[in-house]
Amino acid sequence: MDAVFKAISDPTRRILVEELADRDGQTLFELCVRLISRHGLDVSRQAVAKHLDVLERAGLVEVRREGRYRLHTLDRAPLRAAWDEWFRPLVQPGDPSEE
Repeated sequence: MDAVFKAISDPTRRILVEELADRDGQTLFELCVRLISRHGLDVSRQAVAKHLDVLERAGLVEVRREGRYRLHTLDRAPLRAAWDEWFRPLVQPGDPSEE
């Protein structure tokens, strides 16, 4: 659980999670383009690759190969587990934010 919170503590990694939630199966190049064009972030491919490695080690990103491409997919299970363990108990019953 600590690895999940550490991984999403970085704003760039949170954006990568959002981008993969929007569209799974993206390559490193596609993610770099989206960070630049949609978010105005000037990050190198190497930096994005390192961020993806952190997300992968935390279990948030799965990587599969198709030919010479590495496709990145978001695994939502660790986020759901974090929600269920840490945040859901804090939400009051009947609170509209619970849904």
